[in-house]
Amino acid sequence: MEIKTFEDLIEWSRELHHQMNRCMQSGMKAQTDERAKELLRYLADHEKALEEMVISFEQKADSKALKTHVYDYLSNGPVTTHRTCNTPYDTLDYEGISREVFDYHTQLIDLYKSLIGKAETANARELMQSLLDMEEHESMRLAKQIDAGRTL
Repeated sequence: MEIKTFEDLIEWSRELHHQMNRCMQSGMKAQTDERAKELLRYLADHEKALEEMVISFEQKADSKALKTHVYDYLSNGPVTTHRTCNTPYDTLDYEGISREVFDYHTQLIDLYKSLIGKAETANARELMQSLLDMEEHESMRLAKQIDAGRTL
């Protein structure tokens, strides 16, 4: 997907969460470790909820902010992960799945932080800040849930 505007970026983010959901659902079906399977179930549901949150941001966002061009996006590059299902989640254990998910969300957070500084309008900065706040909050929530699962 070619990213030219903040609207494109939000759509790309939505697609990433959607893809994560699909990969985790696929991995869950073949996962033999019960703890890892339950983690994948939880994470798939969480990614679906994040996808819906991103859709909501896009629907409520200021149209001028959405049409604002995203400069220097390509210099940051896309989020690089195994979320294309090249490394199936059914081959990872609980810790491997956790590392993969946190790496993915950390990259999104870093990208949003970078773009806040590059946004040319206050509305675009506010939009990116809202997305950043959502990702940070949801990452903290994930960390608590995953840590709780480690003690089981």
